[in-house]
Amino acid sequence: MAARTTNWLRRYDAMCNSAASSVISTYSTSFNLSSRLLPARERRDIHNLYAVVRIADEIVDGTAEQAGAMELAAVLDAYERQVLAAPDSRFHTDPVMHAYARTARRCEFDNELLKAFFASMRRDLASQRYSQPELEDYVYGSAEVIGLLCLDVFLADKTVDPAQRITMENGAKRLGAAFQKVNFLRDIAEDTHDLGRVYFATHGILDDAAKAEIVAEIRGDLAAAHEAIGLLPLSARAAVTAAANLFIELTDMIDAMPAERLSTTRVSVPTHRKALITAQAVARAIGGKQK
Repeated sequence: MAARTTNWLRRYDAMCNSAASSVISTYSTSFNLSSRLLPARERRDIHNLYAVVRIADEIVDGTAEQAGAMELAAVLDAYERQVLAAPDSRFHTDPVMHAYARTARRCEFDNELLKAFFASMRRDLASQRYSQPELEDYVYGSAEVIGLLCLDVFLADKTVDPAQRITMENGAKRLGAAFQKVNFLRDIAEDTHDLGRVYFATHGILDDAAKAEIVAEIRGDLAAAHEAIGLLPLSARAAVTAAANLFIELTDMIDAMPAERLSTTRVSVPTHRKALITAQAVARAIGGKQK
């Protein structure tokens, strides 16, 4: 009987992992593509983490409201409590939460990072303009901590030199910040007009000079992240390189576009370019391994 019970749980685990994977395939072709370069266990854990983060975004970005939820703060608070408590239980009726709980236990996620994430999500419930310090706090919670959680996935069960870990943590934070700032620029029309959010408030209306400043920040973040990628385990290096290079491509496209067009055009890397960038990341990782 015990063996049969274990088989039932294994089948349920697999179903929950599949449910979580469907979230990233629905919402992010770029991250889904780069995550395919990870070994199965790390890919599963990244998908499980992404699913929980994405659902929190859906609470604050309009989906829950369209579904009729009236007290979004209460919905977000309840979801945060559920996420923080998830690792304590081996079984969840929610497939995504069940999958996430297994990942959180294996990778020993720090609840303080998750609390910082939800604090930033809570800020999005109020339409506002951000001062520079407020923006830095927001980016830390919404993006930098996600980089740190991804690093926990890549380093789970591995022994790492403490100094190298510090360098990798800085790189993970800078890469997360770069991703977030790129998405701010890509989504500036929706954020401003539909959601009432002005993340780059100190610049007022985005003009070419302001855009150039932000692009320079992004390039600095990406450069710092690349310095740390070489320290990552080989199993993660190609995937992280591919994701970083996709955002370098997006940054180049944004840099070449007049600021005025960003309010009407959402920049996206064409599918054939995504495939090429991903293949180049694999080749670079293999070359590094051979050395």
